[in-house]
Amino acid sequence: MTIAPHRTATPAAESLELLHTMLEEQFALHTNRLTELIVYGRLPGRGGYSPHSLDVLAAAARQSIADTAAALRRMTEGTYGICNNCRRPIPLGRLRVLPHTRYCTQCDAGGPE
Repeated sequence: MTIAPHRTATPAAESLELLHTMLEEQFALHTNRLTELIVYGRLPGRGGYSPHSLDVLAAAARQSIADTAAALRRMTEGTYGICNNCRRPIPLGRLRVLPHTRYCTQCDAGGPE
């Protein structure tokens, strides 16, 4: 009789892995969206978008890419999930909703930055 090895990953580690996957998927999604918007901007009819709309949407996509890349970098550095302001852990529920967030709810409401 063989005994299956006990899984040693903690719930926190499993959650972190899931959040990492979510961030990677968001990064790819926003990168693809930005590429699409750039292509639309080069088309004669701009894909049905006004130049202003394309600029606004492209800026939002670029910001999302930067925010997601920064979150992935914080994961690598070991600072992910720690509030940049108060240095307390950011609740897992908040990270699930906003995986790129840098602030806990209390500090975010106070308007740091």
